[in-house]
Amino acid sequence: MAEDVAKELKNVSTTNARVLARQPTVETSRAQFANDVAYYLSLGPRQLPSRYLYDELGSALFDAICQLPWYGLTRAETALLTKHAREVFTALDPLTRIVELGSGSGEKLARLLTAGRGGLSPLDLHLVDVSKLALETASSALSAFEGVRVVTHQAPYEAGLEEVSRESFSGGRSLLLFLGSNIGNFDPPGADAMLRLIRATLAPGDGFLVGADLMKPERDLLLAYDDPLGVTAAFNRNLLVRINRELGADFNLGGFTHRAVWNQEASRIEMHLVSTRSQYVRVPAAHIEFAMNEGETIWTESSYKYRRDDLMAMLDRNGFGRPRQWIEPTAQFALTLVDAQ
Repeated sequence: MAEDVAKELKNVSTTNARVLARQPTVETSRAQFANDVAYYLSLGPRQLPSRYLYDELGSALFDAICQLPWYGLTRAETALLTKHAREVFTALDPLTRIVELGSGSGEKLARLLTAGRGGLSPLDLHLVDVSKLALETASSALSAFEGVRVVTHQAPYEAGLEEVSRESFSGGRSLLLFLGSNIGNFDPPGADAMLRLIRATLAPGDGFLVGADLMKPERDLLLAYDDPLGVTAAFNRNLLVRINRELGADFNLGGFTHRAVWNQEASRIEMHLVSTRSQYVRVPAAHIEFAMNEGETIWTESSYKYRRDDLMAMLDRNGFGRPRQWIEPTAQFALTLVDAQ
């Protein structure tokens, strides 16, 4: 695989900014989508993986959520990235590769580069996201930076990390970004497993920059995940639109409402789609059909919130050390830089 990548790179024009795309075939991604829908909708309670929220429309709706006054997470993280970018680059000098999981539009990475990058030394940017539109948007924006090579990986986190680990790389240090409190979408065992996988992708001395949402009043959390304008509700229900379009399902959007719940015991916000009546659903491409009762839910996302000490302990037990942490006090959001040990 490394030899194949090297051959591809020789065929890419030598410009200040280069883009190389890695993406799954339509058949493979659709088959995986169908398999996951069949499996998770058969569980009790019924569930759907949150990564499938981010098709083209879902990604656009999430970008809109980030602009809402009740969702301060993105603004807080962007402010921290801008303020402390130079410290990040200095701590990892010479930094020659950045990998971002869930890159979205690339705006945060662009802020980091603008505020922190000194000089124009060559820099590889590897962007991992399930959304083709997000990757296209991000690669277009980041290609404007001189001396960078952009490689996109249209894949879930795990598959994207596997692709990155197979890329030929020598010299300098790497920084892996996991921003937006995406770590909070994993339950505790899943978060540990994800962090171990990230650690295995890095060499000793490489850096890991993670953004995590901290505990805050329940009212603030519920407003962030069930905004008065209904943007988050549209984002959640769009998952059913996607299943209808791509897998031939017959979900009736009028039969589901959005609900956000704060689970105090588990320290997480949950997003659910709630059936407003008894109904029968068919998903032909997933070879599944089932009845839903009034009030029954489909659990679409979890977002865990952290106490600072718990966050640091989680990073430590999964092979990261020498923490540098910055907290935005109003939004209660933490940006933490650690080294792979």
